[in-house]
Amino acid sequence: MLKKIALIAVMFILPLGAMAQAKFGHMNSQEIITVMPEFTKAQADLDALSKQYREEMQRSEEEFNRKYQELLQQQDSLPKNILERRSKEVQDMAQRQQQFQQEAYQAMEKAQQEAMVPIYKKLDDAVQAVGKAEGVVYIFDIARTPVAYIGTGSIDLTAKVKTQLGIK
Repeated sequence: MLKKIALIAVMFILPLGAMAQAKFGHMNSQEIITVMPEFTKAQADLDALSKQYREEMQRSEEEFNRKYQELLQQQDSLPKNILERRSKEVQDMAQRQQQFQQEAYQAMEKAQQEAMVPIYKKLDDAVQAVGKAEGVVYIFDIARTPVAYIGTGSIDLTAKVKTQLGIK
């Protein structure tokens, strides 16, 4: 019985001793991503796409406003059936405009997600390479996951990940 207790105690103490030998690291992915050339290009591409959507929405809004003003000015002089038809056209135009805005928003979200996938993949590959080279057990990303405390035993690997990516 005493041997079993000693064996169980050794089984719990050994992993704690191994953990004392383990190295931990941390980094800030936002600090890295924002200086990656791929991110800068993706941002420029997304800004250009956003500008195109804004311009189209503005053009559509101006056309709607023009049609609406025409309708208001002519409403007293038009026969009832023509007024109803034009009112329906303006309502349909407003609905199409609203639908386009929703589609544009969704397309922008999708484009942003698609643009970030290869950037995060490249970052993750660099983090894994640095982790292996440094012999760390974990690398915490303080930008993605809040860490309440980072002690002096954790190595800041942000600069090494930047170097791995060829960023100064």
